[in-house]
Amino acid sequence: MQAKRFDYDFIIIGSGFGGSVSALWLSGKGYKVLVIEKGKHFSAEDFPKSNWNIRKWLWIPFFRFFGFFKITFYKHIGILSGVGVGGGSLVYANTLPVPKKEFFEAESWKELADWESELKPFYGIAKKMLGVAKNPRMEIGDEVIKSISQKLNIPEKFELTDVAVFFGETKEPTPDPYFNGKGPERSGCTFCGGCMVGCRFNAKNTLDKNYLYLAKNLGAEILAEHEVINISLLDNSNPESGYSVEAQKSTSFIRKRKNFTASGIIFSGGVLGTVPLFLKLKQTTLKNLSDKIGYGIRTNSESLMGVTSSKSGINFSDGIAISSILHTDKYSHVEPVRYPSGSGFWRLQVVPLVESKSLFGRIVKAIFELIKHPVEFLRFYFVWDWASKTQILLFMQTLNSTLRFKRGLFRMKSVLDSGNPPSALLPEAQKIAKLFAAETNGTPGALLSEVILGIPTTAHILGGATMGKDINSGVIDKDNKVFGYKNMFVCDGSMISANPGVNPSLTITAITERAMSKIQNKVI
Repeated sequence: MQAKRFDYDFIIIGSGFGGSVSALWLSGKGYKVLVIEKGKHFSAEDFPKSNWNIRKWLWIPFFRFFGFFKITFYKHIGILSGVGVGGGSLVYANTLPVPKKEFFEAESWKELADWESELKPFYGIAKKMLGVAKNPRMEIGDEVIKSISQKLNIPEKFELTDVAVFFGETKEPTPDPYFNGKGPERSGCTFCGGCMVGCRFNAKNTLDKNYLYLAKNLGAEILAEHEVINISLLDNSNPESGYSVEAQKSTSFIRKRKNFTASGIIFSGGVLGTVPLFLKLKQTTLKNLSDKIGYGIRTNSESLMGVTSSKSGINFSDGIAISSILHTDKYSHVEPVRYPSGSGFWRLQVVPLVESKSLFGRIVKAIFELIKHPVEFLRFYFVWDWASKTQILLFMQTLNSTLRFKRGLFRMKSVLDSGNPPSALLPEAQKIAKLFAAETNGTPGALLSEVILGIPTTAHILGGATMGKDINSGVIDKDNKVFGYKNMFVCDGSMISANPGVNPSLTITAITERAMSKIQNKVI
């Protein structure tokens, strides 16, 4: 590789789990690396105390909101995602489970490798790097989920979560506990429930405290508040000529542009970053990309519900964001989710939990429930400190159906790819919510978008640049290399080629670790 010809050896687009892993190991192998991130760089004091501070919490550039949490709706799905240096790690709920066997043996990718054995060592590396620890505390919501497991005769299926949190003995700053002093100072968790509105106490193991921090120490550069808008070959007649990358300012009205050259490109912008950029490039400057871009979009078949309790003395906010998990069957599990006291933004989105396959039926049933139980449902909107009185329940499954993202007039649009359309109206999930409500003298509800539109809301959008044996069956090969182009990789959620059924962050990290292990050290 002739580094003198280029500004950088590798340009990484996005700083989430895949981008951060890539930045560290490429820098460690001697390459000159630039990470371009659309969002801002956040420090602890930048995070809001509650999600009512939507200017600091939400990413809506049109309104000049430059937070780290983005909500996007399509015809078939609502998507929650992270924006900022550290990507989804800034806003996710810290849970880092290894998927069940069904994920590794899924038809969509099992012919490419023995994934369970291939990825096992890299899951180990990922856990060590992300500081995985077992949650040490049971909270009220966990006790109720444990009680439900006993009523369902599956007590052995209840467990506390593995999470990326530093549970130090002191809340005062202490020397780096993970990387032999080479990492930043850390402070012990306060169990405030604020993981998903940004950890203000330096306890959450976000990527800026491990992979990215170490990568910067090795020379990696991070360009925040810029969005990549175009990539092209330096010489269209030579696929090994390297790439020209154009980025523009993402947080100002004047979209100043910067241009860079690089020998290699790594796409790590997540499904909402990588896929639309690929779709654009396929029609403009990189026409040899696979026709499979946008196919195989998956969720974890999720359903989000909330139970608001009228019991005195209950505080669902204490603890970490997700502290336990109950595997209700081979394909499904439920997790209690919490926000910190005072973070009641989601109360604006909650309506009665009802069942019906038709929009008209759901609306009628919701109105009927409001009339039948007015006092109970007024709690959703007027209960003091909604977050501490409401236990959110996240239900997920490994069952498969896929969407396709296509280019639209102004943005991507979703169409059905295979199987049934994803649905938030899961009878198994509603059963758990009603059991939880019965134990807590609570009222079950669901997100407005899920009840009215019938579409699920997911924080785990996957696929769109999936693996295949060749360019006709996938966008990338089993080693994350993009078909049709040299020295180009995809390392983010869009590469995930099956439904893990759990938070995919650890899996994205492990697959990227594997991909980076196959890149040779730079030859000077």
